[in-house]
Amino acid sequence: QLQLVESGGGLVQPGGSLRLSCAASRIIFSLRDMGWYRQAPGKQRELVAGITKNSNTNYADSVKGRFTISRDNAKNTVYLQMNDLKPEDTAVYYCNTHPSLSSGFWGQGTQVTVSS
Repeated sequence: QLQLVESGGGLVQPGGSLRLSCAASRIIFSLRDMGWYRQAPGKQRELVAGITKNSNTNYADSVKGRFTISRDNAKNTVYLQMNDLKPEDTAVYYCNTHPSLSSGFWGQGTQVTVSS
């Protein structure tokens, strides 16, 4: 069964922090590169951070130095630590494989709103 369950979003003031979690079914997570994506209103979904099965990471320029992606292979979970949040980080955040699943499957996402 395919499962991607994102959590940890919320409303935070500029400069604040959030930690997102994504629990994936083993069939999705096992031995795959994973990524966190986001979609802001009126914009296309974009990759913000990726992590290989060996935990090598890469980041979009817009979040480099502020976001940290990590994974716990024993728990089939991927995390996104977000620091120094800015209003332009406001979006629905999703996790998926990287590249994303060819079936087009996505979880429900978690809303992050950065506002004073």
